[in-house]
Amino acid sequence: MNITRISAAGAVAASTVVLLAGPAFAHVGVQPVGAAEKGGYATVNVKVPNERDNASTTKLEVSFPTDHPLSSVMPQPVPGWTVKVEKTKLDKPLKVHGKEITEAVSKVTWTGGKIAPGQFQQFPLSLGQLPEDADQLVLKAIQTYDNKEVVRWIEEPKEGEEEPKSPAPVLKLTEPSGEDHHGAGAKGADDEKDGKAEAASHDEKADKSDKSENAADSSDTTARTLGVIGIIVGVAGVAFGVLAGRRRAS
Repeated sequence: MNITRISAAGAVAASTVVLLAGPAFAHVGVQPVGAAEKGGYATVNVKVPNERDNASTTKLEVSFPTDHPLSSVMPQPVPGWTVKVEKTKLDKPLKVHGKEITEAVSKVTWTGGKIAPGQFQQFPLSLGQLPEDADQLVLKAIQTYDNKEVVRWIEEPKEGEEEPKSPAPVLKLTEPSGEDHHGAGAKGADDEKDGKAEAASHDEKADKSDKSENAADSSDTTARTLGVIGIIVGVAGVAFGVLAGRRRAS
């Protein structure tokens, strides 16, 4: 009797945990692959789980914010799915790398595939240039099932408040690390330092080489001088010996 009650209580507790944990993890989300830095570019995965036991997801629409438009949104092909990218005219053109951008991507739609019950699918995107004056991007999503059910993940989560029932995917943006944004300048400075060091090393080697050559020339000249002196001394010695021999003979 006690064992039965304990088992029943355990089953209720377990089901309660599943019910509480399910909504927190089963919604459409966006996850960066690496860093998503302000002012930079990033690759992200839109993760779409199937929440139904009797239907498959057959369509996904992701909308991009108009207050922080992105000049570049490129989807990676996903086998079995057809992707469509829609753009909209900007009220205020963007300046990206010195070029004026008059339109931005407003929506990306995937169709033709199927996410079966108990499965999920990731849809990779390359995004940029990310805004410098925002801490996050809210990407509203609409998920459609083959039984015509539509789930709108469009409620923006608010900091300090409970998560809404149908939260929109949120991409958190981090502060620039300096490697991508100022890396070129740092590299140029390093290259300049390396060039100066190499030039100094070359000059030092050349100076040593000149000194070495001068030393070799000096040694060679000294050797030649000593050789000539030796020859002169030798000739003088021979002449003195000949003269001395003649005197003795006389």
